[in-house]
Amino acid sequence: MNSGFVYIMTNPSRNVFYIGVTNNLFRRVFEHKNKMIEGFTHKYNCVVVVYYEYFETIKEAIRREKQLKSWKREWKLRLIKTRNPDLRDLWEDIRESYR
Repeated sequence: MNSGFVYIMTNPSRNVFYIGVTNNLFRRVFEHKNKMIEGFTHKYNCVVVVYYEYFETIKEAIRREKQLKSWKREWKLRLIKTRNPDLRDLWEDIRESYR
């Protein structure tokens, strides 16, 4: 599997954003939601996935992750709202797509 995803997690208050990259979106979001990963997402309770993008290669996903991490918060929020205006948790959508 050479494809990849960039995803954005947030906390229940939607005031902290974490941007990550993975080759398995279902597994990685599951790990965040179940606090299996120490670090930023665990410390700030980032358990809500609000955005993700698919890429044909992991290299493209990493390039996009670096780009998004350099963005201002307002830009990230605007991007998220283009696909998810209410900042709802997309976990159920991801789970359904893996069934």
